[in-house]
Amino acid sequence: MSLPTSKLSRRNFLRGLGVTLALPAFESLHTGYLAASPETNPRRLLCVGNHLGFWPGGFFPKSSGPDYETSPTLGPVERHRKDFTVFSNLDHDIKGGHSAVHSFLSGVRKSEAAGFPAKNMTIDQAAAEFSGSAARYPSITAGISGLAEMCWNRSGVNIPSISNPARLFDALFVNADKASLARERVRLLHRASVLDALRESAKTLGGKLNAPDRDKLDQYLTSVREVEQRLRMSKEWLDRPKPDSPIDPVLDEDRMQIEEMPLIYDLLVLALQTDSTRVATFEIPLGFRTTDLNVGSYHGLSHHGKAEGRLAQLQIVETYLMTQFARFLDRLKEAQMLDHTLVILGSGMGNAHTHSNRDVPVLLAGGGIKHQGHLVCPEEKHKRVPLCNLWLSSLQWFGMEIESFGRSTSTFSPMQLV
Repeated sequence: MSLPTSKLSRRNFLRGLGVTLALPAFESLHTGYLAASPETNPRRLLCVGNHLGFWPGGFFPKSSGPDYETSPTLGPVERHRKDFTVFSNLDHDIKGGHSAVHSFLSGVRKSEAAGFPAKNMTIDQAAAEFSGSAARYPSITAGISGLAEMCWNRSGVNIPSISNPARLFDALFVNADKASLARERVRLLHRASVLDALRESAKTLGGKLNAPDRDKLDQYLTSVREVEQRLRMSKEWLDRPKPDSPIDPVLDEDRMQIEEMPLIYDLLVLALQTDSTRVATFEIPLGFRTTDLNVGSYHGLSHHGKAEGRLAQLQIVETYLMTQFARFLDRLKEAQMLDHTLVILGSGMGNAHTHSNRDVPVLLAGGGIKHQGHLVCPEEKHKRVPLCNLWLSSLQWFGMEIESFGRSTSTFSPMQLV
């Protein structure tokens, strides 16, 4: 495969290994990170995003500090009070309602991604690039439906989620047969050849570019090298047997979507515990099927109109979600991983009733850091702290030596992440 050297299309894409590579748009032609070294107690990052967020009146405590009176929504996680911080008055200062929720972990809407160096890359994918081949899977994206919009790589490509627990179990614990391994080797070899050809074609452009475009070309070739590294990572793990499962095989059964949540949480704990990955996400979509909760449409309830009956039903759903999250923190503690795992829970939706992306719910748990209970950030417009400042500090906690992320203006000074 070769690309023309005289005229380049901005839509020349190479798809592979879950990333998209494209030559930059060079005006003069008119047209990750290294793997982390193994550690005894590696740091891990897990992000949970709920598309509809949480009703602000039930989520945020009325008082601040470590001795706040718990709110109705936080009631199920009260036993973990010393292990998490709730943040008020954080957001990305963007609008769009449902169409802006996907920016939760990036701070950048996909429609404006071209204006940012890493586009609308999310913190999980930045951490996955940095973690590299330290684990079998750089990241695992899970969900409770086929709809996914929370995770994006540095090329602005959406990362699909695994919504079938049986498939996730197989990925963690079931070894491929010899024929499948042979096919995978051929596929990796082909992709390596394509990358070689693409890199050589790109190099021939060097003498025809001005200084700014040469910088773009250097950045592009760096991206190619990163994908080549991911190819090597895949080869490195191809012949390594997967760990034995500590639980019985998960069968591919027809469950209601919400009933899969506890099982997926358990599988994500096992993924981290077996060091199959060090980065994971769990996405809760706009709507899901349920029989156990005996409530109306989740999306419909989010537009409650402050009606007491609808708010009471919405609280049933949110209590269930937080109960499962608290159980997940239980499992991390039992596995002695919570102090080495930074867990983010929140949403890009601040108030689903009004479609506001302002004052989004954010909870940060674990990580071995000194938590502050309910941390109320400045509310005044000229004093507000960008949510991306917290994401930048979270990535630095993970081990990345970076100075900016998304819309960050600095690290998150109100709280020290070490």
